[in-house]
Amino acid sequence: MTRNILLLGLAGFVAAAVAVGALAQQQPAQPVQPGTVSSPQPQSAPAQQRPPTITTVTRRVVVPVTVKDDRGQLVGDLAKSEFRILVDNVEQKILGFSAEAVPLSAVVVLDNDLNERVADQVQKSLTTVAAGFGPSDEVALVTYEEFPTTVADFSSNNDALFTTLKRLQIGSHDQRVNAGPTGSTGGYGGAGPPPSNGAPIGSGPPPAASVQLHGSGRYKKQTALTDAVFAAGEMLKTRARDRRKIIFLVSDGINTNNEHSFDETLRSLLMSDVSVFSISVTRSLPVGKSLVQRGQSELEKYAVGTGGDTFYAGRQPELERLYSAVTEQARNEYTLTFSPEDVVKGKDYHPIEVRVRRPGLSVETRQGYYESGIAPGR
Repeated sequence: MTRNILLLGLAGFVAAAVAVGALAQQQPAQPVQPGTVSSPQPQSAPAQQRPPTITTVTRRVVVPVTVKDDRGQLVGDLAKSEFRILVDNVEQKILGFSAEAVPLSAVVVLDNDLNERVADQVQKSLTTVAAGFGPSDEVALVTYEEFPTTVADFSSNNDALFTTLKRLQIGSHDQRVNAGPTGSTGGYGGAGPPPSNGAPIGSGPPPAASVQLHGSGRYKKQTALTDAVFAAGEMLKTRARDRRKIIFLVSDGINTNNEHSFDETLRSLLMSDVSVFSISVTRSLPVGKSLVQRGQSELEKYAVGTGGDTFYAGRQPELERLYSAVTEQARNEYTLTFSPEDVVKGKDYHPIEVRVRRPGLSVETRQGYYESGIAPGR
């Protein structure tokens, strides 16, 4: 009897042990109680901390430079060591130097109110403007009278530029305008307004507002050259910094009734690194030669102030040769960069002077820069 009881007890103990084991598999592990000993668990390695990033802000001024010999020919074999840059009469360290050709972002600005003889010569030469630009360049087209008008926005399609120039009609006027029978002609000699770009002037400001007569009956032209240059500069402001930004201006230089001042416009151009290359159609000098006494008109003042150049041509063959000369010079300027050091504190505008050590050469570059126009990382 006792043996049977022991067997039954042993069987019950085994069954209970099996049940406890099964229950332990179904329930999650319990946390280790204080005072108990357990094997150490592997710990994950702490995340590596990255070293702090050090940011250096570099403020650089870009200085395109044209160098010519005593015959007015471009000099392209100068080395970095032959240049010197002075700001506020303090020599600066040249950080960047390049003599490589760069792509152009150009706004071609055409005077749309020339006298008949000049307008005819410009008209015949217009399509050759496109020949001065290559597939890497981007070109926009603007005409101006009282107000600038965008004819074509930036494009690298040279065929489209050629077609646009071919279809464009340059506006013109007679140098002398005679009053009609009533003594009031609106400035067109009683014959009605002349065509503008192939269509009668009917939209925009009234044509009479842009035409006035002197007491002698001579035509008094009113064209806003400065406003046109300002508008072209605004178009170029957002173009890429790795391109040379130029205004290609063809004009007789007459400049009246502007909304923007010369100083305001020049400041805007300098802050955007825009250079003005002008072709004056009112007088002729040997092709490729600049006027010795420069700075006499806005055409020359903008060119001198921004490091561009001014050329003179009054006839079709001269104009056609100059169009390519302008873009060649702009594309092949030297590019110098520096970070201003030890300049005069407390002023925004700083004059720049660039010199070359080789004798007998002339240098054309921007006359200064604005401290507020230097962008970090330039």
